[in-house]
Amino acid sequence: MSLLSDLVNLNLSDATQKIIAEYIWIGGSGMDIRSKARTLPGPVSDPSKLPKWNYDGSSTGQAAGEDSEVILYPQAIFKDPFRKGNNILVMCDAYTPAGDPIPTNKRHNAAKIFSHPNVASEVPWYGIEQEYTLMQKGVNWPIGWPVGGFPGPQGPYYCGVGADKAIGRDIVDAHYKACLYAGIGISGVNGEVMPGQWEFQVGPVEGISAGDQVWVARYLLERITEISGVNVSFDPKPVPGDWNGAGAHCNYSTKTMRNDGGLQVIKKAIEKLQLKHKEHIAAYGEGNERRLTGKHETADINTFSWGVANRGASVRVGRDTEKEGKGYFEDRRPASNMDPYVVTSMIAETTILG
Repeated sequence: MSLLSDLVNLNLSDATQKIIAEYIWIGGSGMDIRSKARTLPGPVSDPSKLPKWNYDGSSTGQAAGEDSEVILYPQAIFKDPFRKGNNILVMCDAYTPAGDPIPTNKRHNAAKIFSHPNVASEVPWYGIEQEYTLMQKGVNWPIGWPVGGFPGPQGPYYCGVGADKAIGRDIVDAHYKACLYAGIGISGVNGEVMPGQWEFQVGPVEGISAGDQVWVARYLLERITEISGVNVSFDPKPVPGDWNGAGAHCNYSTKTMRNDGGLQVIKKAIEKLQLKHKEHIAAYGEGNERRLTGKHETADINTFSWGVANRGASVRVGRDTEKEGKGYFEDRRPASNMDPYVVTSMIAETTILG
């Protein structure tokens, strides 16, 4: 009798041309990731060649029971690191049967902004630093922490090595490789300041793809922690008190910022961000006020600030950018639970179209 793992790891291409496509979408809370699978007659590499599908929106908080059908539009394809072979993951967004985006579909508006000629001509690049916390299953407390108690104070854990410092590295490394396999532009990982907290970076990625790739990277992390028997939290302040929160810093540049004289373009863009500070904060994640306190490498939520190499500012300009007179800047305000479609498109809209 075959072991269950043998069946899970079956290579379908030995027996059939058919593939499995896992359709992924965002549920009603704006942070819950949903997915379901379907069989297709053969390999597909173009999302426009994939069939639309539907789901019961009344079970995801996205439709009423008497009119519950929501339609999935395939938007981006990734290789499936779990099923391997020609099997795929499909990032989708959601519409009514009449073709209107449902309220929780943030990708639709982002795609309109990124397709604007003035935005497209600037070729916006993003590098998103996604922080997260690994939590004990059934207990809202980070892994490696004594239940109801605390580890030693922060200091040894950031980029730390050792069983008492790097807690959950096997999950992190599995996720790193799964992202690379899937075709996500993951550029690195590291242990964060609070024990049990980690970060992965996606980028540089252009335009709407940044949102697609961060969402699928989150999906992969949810699946890997599911297998590992732990939970992942994107809460911006999972443990109150003298512990670092979790953000999703957004590094950003345009073509003119990357060219000679770009530093002046960066400064003008930062001025535009300052004028719309409140609007951006309102869209940068739930519970961010618990994180943006002016402590633990954050700026106060009510005050906009920027500086060179200043991790206590709202926006940081790197030393290399200042030295070379061109490059990128980092918006440090987004929370770990932000919607990357919203944040990336909003930054482009404010700095290019504003």
